[in-house]
Amino acid sequence: MSIAINIQLDEDAAQIYNRASEEKREKIRLLFSLWLREFEDTTLWSVMNQISDNAEQRGLTPEILESLLNDD
Repeated sequence: MSIAINIQLDEDAAQIYNRASEEKREKIRLLFSLWLREFEDTTLWSVMNQISDNAEQRGLTPEILESLLNDD
């Protein structure tokens, strides 16, 4: 069973998600669900900060993310 939630994203991230194929959107939803389960005992804010920090440390930029999601 899945339940819809609303989250706010910056404009670039929202556009990337909206342009993604349904298959990629499903992967994003699955990843988000897994991350939330992994950090159940921490706050959502902590989880999101940790994810962002990890991505930045690995060199992920909004442009790279868009390219990955668009398979460019």
